[in-house]
Amino acid sequence: MSTPTFDQLLEAGCHFGHLKRKWNPAMAPYIFMERNGIHIIDLYKTAAKVEEAAAALKSIAKAGKKVLFVATKKQAKQVIADKASSINMPYVIERWPGGMLTNFPTIRKAVKKMTSIDKMSKDGTFDNLSKREKLQITRQRAKLEKNLGSIADLNRLPSALFVVDVLKERIAVAEANRLGIPVFAMVDTNSDPTNIDFMIPANDDASKSIEIILDTVVSAMAEGLEERKAEKVDMPEDKDAPEAKEAPKRERRRVRREEAEAPADEAPKAEEAPAAEATEAAAE
Repeated sequence: MSTPTFDQLLEAGCHFGHLKRKWNPAMAPYIFMERNGIHIIDLYKTAAKVEEAAAALKSIAKAGKKVLFVATKKQAKQVIADKASSINMPYVIERWPGGMLTNFPTIRKAVKKMTSIDKMSKDGTFDNLSKREKLQITRQRAKLEKNLGSIADLNRLPSALFVVDVLKERIAVAEANRLGIPVFAMVDTNSDPTNIDFMIPANDDASKSIEIILDTVVSAMAEGLEERKAEKVDMPEDKDAPEAKEAPKRERRRVRREEAEAPADEAPKAEEAPAAEATEAAAE
């Protein structure tokens, strides 16, 4: 897992914060200085936080869990879509569907609706509809695809959120906080990092800055997924192997055979002891 160097972060413009008058005092520990009325982020702290977040995301991916990437701002949309798709993770780049986490079953119903429309087009039901109905359903399908297509494979709540710009995506962050879902986020000098579990102080407005941070965390997650695959391959095939399944059966058969072959006079001897004791007790 390679962490971006100070020079790489500097070149990508990760150090540029917002105007001093727009700052959030909670970001004070991560601000290096002020220059020409603009806050400059401490890139040494950025590098450390990126490494910490990448390590945590790697372990989540290695465990086979899903991370939902969220960024609806123009500069981040395409980067998020490309990076999340490369590791087969869900993402939201259009408007955040309110209640997507807190009202997850309803969102799943909408996704199922999209699947049922696809099924209609394949089984011929779609051909029997009128032109008007076809148009309505096609429009509905396009709208669902735009808003929910990227989360069609998300069958359960994600194990974590990765957010670009917590101020813009505050509803997503609030929902995750309410459900106890860990939030990883790029946080600029105008945002509040209080409710973020793994914050990365960085410029969240420049596409280059967003890209270098995402490159790091996504490559770490890809490593986690590769390690998961390798562990599955290396795992002993005890559970699946026919020999392993037969072993307990063979053991049970052996025990039953030994019991059957045991001398017949051993059983009465075992029963004679209590009888003898009873006789002695009666005599006393």
